[in-house]
Amino acid sequence: MSSQKSSPGPKGDITPFQQMMASCSGAVITSLLVTPLDVVKIRLQAQSNPFPKGKCFVYCNGLMDHICVCENGNSKAWYKAPGRFNGTLDAFIKIIRMEGIRSLWSGLPPTLIMAVPATVIYFTCYDQLCAVFKVRMGDRSDLAPLFAGAIARVGSATVISPLELIRTKVQAEKQSYRELSAVIRSALHSEGWRSLWRGWGPTLLRDVPFSAMYWFNYEKGKVWLCEYHSCTDPTFSITFTAGALSGSIASIVTLPFDVVKTKRQVELGELQTKNLSTQVSSSTYNVMKRIVAENGVSGLFAGFMPRLIKVAPACAIMISTYEFGKAFFRRYNQQKQGVTQLEPSA
Repeated sequence: MSSQKSSPGPKGDITPFQQMMASCSGAVITSLLVTPLDVVKIRLQAQSNPFPKGKCFVYCNGLMDHICVCENGNSKAWYKAPGRFNGTLDAFIKIIRMEGIRSLWSGLPPTLIMAVPATVIYFTCYDQLCAVFKVRMGDRSDLAPLFAGAIARVGSATVISPLELIRTKVQAEKQSYRELSAVIRSALHSEGWRSLWRGWGPTLLRDVPFSAMYWFNYEKGKVWLCEYHSCTDPTFSITFTAGALSGSIASIVTLPFDVVKTKRQVELGELQTKNLSTQVSSSTYNVMKRIVAENGVSGLFAGFMPRLIKVAPACAIMISTYEFGKAFFRRYNQQKQGVTQLEPSA
C-alpha cells in the first residue's frame, strides 16, 4: 500500500505499524482525559438512584461504551462510595479531596483491554481503506472517507463485540479471567456461535452511520479550515476543531440509535446477570416503538446534551492526538530517508 512506500511525501508515507502506534497513544490519552467526566456522572446517578443488586449501567471511557454489572453486596465498589455531591464541579473537588485523584479513573483498566485494540483496529483500517478508495474511486474520491469509515467500523465492531459480551458475562457471574475458556465453551454449547454477537446489530445501526458521517465531515472540515487559514498541513487546532464539529454533527443525527442501543445493551447485561441470556431481548424496532409509546418521539432524543458533551471532546482529543502522532512519524521517516539518500555520496 501507499503507506509503505519509502519515498517521502506529505501523505501516505507512514507504515501501518506507525498508524497503530499513533492510534494507540491517542486512545490512551483520550481515555485518560474523558473517563473522569463519566465517572463523576455515574457517581451522581448512583447518589440520586442507588444501583440495586444486579443492575447494569453504561460506562464510557471516551473510546467505547461498556456495560458494567453492579456487584452483589459489594459496598466497597467505586460507584457505591459514600459522598454527597452538589453538582458536577462539587463532585470533582470532593472525590479528589476525599478519595484521591486516582478515583477519577475508577473502573478504567478493565475497559481498556477492549477499547484500545478496538480503536487501533478502527483507525488503522480507516486510513488503509481510505488510501485504497481514493485511488480507485477517481473523480468520486471525496466519498472515500464515507465508505472507509463505515467499513472500518463494521470490522472493529465485529471483532470486539464477542469479547465485550464475554467480559460482561464474566463480571456478571463473578468469575476470574482464568475461567474465561470455560465461560466461552459454556456459551457456545448452550446458545451457539451467533450468541457471541448478540447486540451486534444495534451497535452497527448506531456506529456505522456515525462513523461514515464523522469521517466524511472531518475530512471536508479539515480541508476547509486549512484553506481558510492558508496552510498546507493541518495544525493541532484545526484537527481538534474539525474533530469536535464532525463528532457533534454525527452524534446529533444518530442520537435515536444511541438511545435504542444503550437500552438494549443494559437489557442484555441484566439478562446475563439473571442467567437468562438464552432469552432473547426485544428487537431494535420493538425497543424503538416502546420508547415512542412511553415518552413520545422526543424520547428517542433523550440525553441530547450529555451525549454531545461526551462525544465532542472525545472525538476532538482522539483525532487531534492521532493526527499529531502521524505527523511525528511522517517527519521521522522523512528525516530518516534524507539521511539514507545522503549516505552513498558520503
